[in-house]
Amino acid sequence: MTDHNRQHIDRRLSVAPMMDWTDRHCRFFLRLVAPDALLFTEMVTADAIIHGDCERLLGHDQAEHPLALQLGGSDPEKLAKASRIAMDYGFAEINLNVGCPSDRVQSGRFGACLMAEPDLVAECCSAMASVTAGFDVPVSVKCRIGIDDMDSETGLDAFTHAVADAGVTLLYVHARKAWLKGLSPKENRDIPPLDYDRVKRLVGAFPAIDVHINGGIVTLDTARELAPDFAGMMLGRAAYKTPMILTQIAYELFGTMPPSRADIAASMADYADVKTAADVPLHAITRHMLGLYNGQRGAKLWRRSLGEDARLRSADGGQLIRETATACEALAAQLAA
Repeated sequence: MTDHNRQHIDRRLSVAPMMDWTDRHCRFFLRLVAPDALLFTEMVTADAIIHGDCERLLGHDQAEHPLALQLGGSDPEKLAKASRIAMDYGFAEINLNVGCPSDRVQSGRFGACLMAEPDLVAECCSAMASVTAGFDVPVSVKCRIGIDDMDSETGLDAFTHAVADAGVTLLYVHARKAWLKGLSPKENRDIPPLDYDRVKRLVGAFPAIDVHINGGIVTLDTARELAPDFAGMMLGRAAYKTPMILTQIAYELFGTMPPSRADIAASMADYADVKTAADVPLHAITRHMLGLYNGQRGAKLWRRSLGEDARLRSADGGQLIRETATACEALAAQLAA
């Protein structure tokens, strides 16, 4: 049984759950980039855990810890059952998805559409917490500031009251509304305007809840501005596409010295040696690393090599990563000279 005593985790910096992105290879990479950040899995449905291959869905490297599991669902009994199964994998936190706006998620009656059913969300959280409390693992919720025509003042307050009464003390809020009709999931990440001030008012209204801000944090300056007002910051696409921003924020928050790109690449090459020997395609690993040299000389070479050449070089293990990192570092050295 894995040790579940994780109540002292520093959650000031986290990386959002992102479908098709934050798989176990991505998380191993992000842990090298940001040793202090709380990482999240992709959303996994309760039904998938109950009826599927748990090792494939929940298995991960211990190096990824601290790691939170995000669940999708709206049946309290199933969510409790899935949470109990997940306890054997050592997750630091179980998070309920009340923010995803996709049609597929809506059709399953979970994700952002649940913001219209705060009492049901509270019931789900209570059921999950009845399982996780014995393992000292908190249940959290990730949501938007509202959906469609919902009043983002009264609606968000009512939603937060409901989950707070269910014992939730961790709330991750994407500071945009979700439009369930008329906008795609991609458009929902950009078109609804950010409203950080609304989330700041939520902090003032619910002092017993740790409110973490999510959405639009793509620069160090934005992170600096937001940090004093919230319990933590959650980065999504910026952490994936420009991962070294995590090192800048971690230095500001924790004083953690940024790892070098070369060291990160070397560790990922060693990781790729092991995984490709176990028949994991090299591209399944390198596709998550394309942003490592973003903004540096050699970035185009890095992206092309790890994005295209990796599909043909699985038999070489991590050698492609080593070769490309060496070439990129040489280009950077030429520029510095």
